[in-house]
Amino acid sequence: MKKLVLAALCAAVMASSGFASSGADKNKSGSSGGATYIPLISKGFQHQFWQAVKQGADQAAKDFNIVITFEGPESESQVDKQIEMLQTALGKNPVALGIAALDSQAAIPLLQQAQKNNIPVIAFDSGVDSDIPLATVSTNNIEAAGFAADKMAEAIGGSGKVAVIVHDQTSRTGIDRRDGFVKRIQEKYPNIQLLEVQYGGGDHLKSTEIAKAVINGNPDLKGYFGANEGSAIGVVNAVTELGLQGQIVVIGYDSGKLQIDAIRSGLMYGAVQQNPVLMGYRTVEWAFKATKGEKPPTKVIDSGYVWADKNNIDSSEVKAVIYE
Repeated sequence: MKKLVLAALCAAVMASSGFASSGADKNKSGSSGGATYIPLISKGFQHQFWQAVKQGADQAAKDFNIVITFEGPESESQVDKQIEMLQTALGKNPVALGIAALDSQAAIPLLQQAQKNNIPVIAFDSGVDSDIPLATVSTNNIEAAGFAADKMAEAIGGSGKVAVIVHDQTSRTGIDRRDGFVKRIQEKYPNIQLLEVQYGGGDHLKSTEIAKAVINGNPDLKGYFGANEGSAIGVVNAVTELGLQGQIVVIGYDSGKLQIDAIRSGLMYGAVQQNPVLMGYRTVEWAFKATKGEKPPTKVIDSGYVWADKNNIDSSEVKAVIYE
């Protein structure tokens, strides 16, 4: 039902704005005073991860001498707000577009319209269920979450009860991280019992309350995986508030100061680290190259990941990708 409402919203906004004009009428330089203009619509701004993506995007804009904008809704649960932002950006006649979709299907009607207007699209962090984007710049989330599952199994001795909290079940990142972790556990570790996956919207306060309820209901819980920054911090907060430091293995995803501090202190066993700066840079780079007729070498441009724990948190490899 939600996707039907969002699709209707897309159609209504397109009709009211007259965005169905042909590509031949579009100012090929965009609408920023003749400069090459490329908007990036992210999933939000509430996490340091997106600030780091913006940092990489800004650097690419400087290197390629183009104008970009970078914006996202206040919360990663605001799919409708992101759709409105996408519509507004497309109404400015950009030469290309970058998008990290909160919902893998809701944005498709607008992206179809962009395609009709010859606006190349590069997805980042989270793709869509469509071949419209020329490429998706992202972490291999299934592989990285599977690696986190291996680390969890190692830390709890291959048996016991494990909980999972994910930011959402509509974005490609939420789906892939959930499935990557869950399937690895199910396939390789028969003595690990997975609890039903919970969803906290990427909000650390909501995730804290969910995690506290799960922990209180499962006093024998041995491990907890948080699939993004807000989810992981929610778990750390719950463990701290319940006075269970050192009794539950916490594994996260992304960095940010709070997670890095938690790893250093031992509250968190470790976390998968993406490379958000490179993600932002590659998104702008390939969006710009697409305006010149260049095609990305692959449909997925892997921005990479590394594992960070207390033993390597200060290594050059980890320092290169954390954004505390």
